[in-house]
Amino acid sequence: MRFATYEHQRQRQVAVVGEGGRLHPVPGEHTLTELIAAGGLSEAGAAALDAPAGPHVSEVRLLPPLQPSTVRDFVTFEEHVEGVRRSVDGAAGVPEQWYAAPTFYFSNPYAVFGPHDDIPMPPGSTMLDFELEVAAVIGKEGRDLTPEQARDHIAGYTIFNDWSARDLQSAEMRVGLGPCKGKDTAITLGPVLVTADELEKYRDEDGFLRLGLTASVNGEVIGKDLLSNMSWTFEEMVAYASRGTVVRPGDVLGSGTCGNGGCLAELWGVRGTQDPPPLKPGDTVTLMVEGIGSVSNTVVSGADPVPVPTGRRRSRERP
Repeated sequence: MRFATYEHQRQRQVAVVGEGGRLHPVPGEHTLTELIAAGGLSEAGAAALDAPAGPHVSEVRLLPPLQPSTVRDFVTFEEHVEGVRRSVDGAAGVPEQWYAAPTFYFSNPYAVFGPHDDIPMPPGSTMLDFELEVAAVIGKEGRDLTPEQARDHIAGYTIFNDWSARDLQSAEMRVGLGPCKGKDTAITLGPVLVTADELEKYRDEDGFLRLGLTASVNGEVIGKDLLSNMSWTFEEMVAYASRGTVVRPGDVLGSGTCGNGGCLAELWGVRGTQDPPPLKPGDTVTLMVEGIGSVSNTVVSGADPVPVPTGRRRSRERP
């Protein structure tokens, strides 16, 4: 099934997207995260399809399918690591340590935007970039899961655009901590949550989902890749995320950015120049993922940065 969250006539509703794009509202007042946590996603979807259809998807404002409590963003594509590393810190190749485990950072769950929302420029940045990813959404709680167990803990998948302020990111990473404000302004999720069973037909013999990925800026294709070029499966990522802790319903795990133009910074690193240029207000980024759909967001002007003083060199006086 394909679940959407939408706003129509000042009301928010979860629905199943039916044939032809007609929305079938789920009975009752529930968020998608609540339905997932209750373990009743299939039953809720079946009840929605049995009820009268609501508006067409073109008649509503699509919201993020869910508001996650946590967002882990992985980095699982070698090609992306090579290009962005050269662009951000001038280093070449892939660090050997990268192959040891599917590393991730925690991103901002309060900065989630819908599939067609405008995206504000990050305060103080002039080098905005998109990042084409797919995210897995956790369906039930688990701790110290094996990859085999983890498959049953994935409720479904959605498109994930990890908007990135490359100039802020580059400065922050010199501290050896982060990223922080370089990744803090916006994440796009949508247009729907596709339940895991619907994508099983795309799974290859190695356990990867072979989905076509396409990124465009202002109608021009910038990059194309396959999700199956990941170096770890989503099940392996979930297992690693749950090591020594818990994953819970509604948690979002991003695949990391695909290669071959999955973001501008990768191309800047490969080409040695900012070609294509950084995003600016008025630019529209469209990301398409086979089997899931597409999201399309337009960049708009953002807030001016609130002034914060630089660090003070203190005396280090002791009591």
